[in-house]
Amino acid sequence: MPNIGPGELILILIIAIVFIGPGRLPDVGAALGKSIREFRKASTDLTEATRVDTSPLPPAATPPSAAPAPTPEPSVPTPTSPTVPAPIAAPRDPADDEQTNLPA
Repeated sequence: MPNIGPGELILILIIAIVFIGPGRLPDVGAALGKSIREFRKASTDLTEATRVDTSPLPPAATPPSAAPAPTPEPSVPTPTSPTVPAPIAAPRDPADDEQTNLPA
């Protein structure tokens, strides 16, 4: 990759001022710096995530010839008394409102 000297930097700065303008140049520079920083962070995170841990494993607590412990079976709920649904209230019948046991 070719080295960029002071003459090339001045030329790039003049072109940037012409196209972007002197008022927005600091904002564009800050956004560019932030983008580069985020790219480097993402690349470092990706490199660390793909790195393989080569440290030796600690010795196992049980000897390798021992049989593994059986896995417990899931518990089945014990049946309880049958559930009876709650009674449903019937709509009122207007005929029930009449007074039937009155003396004549």
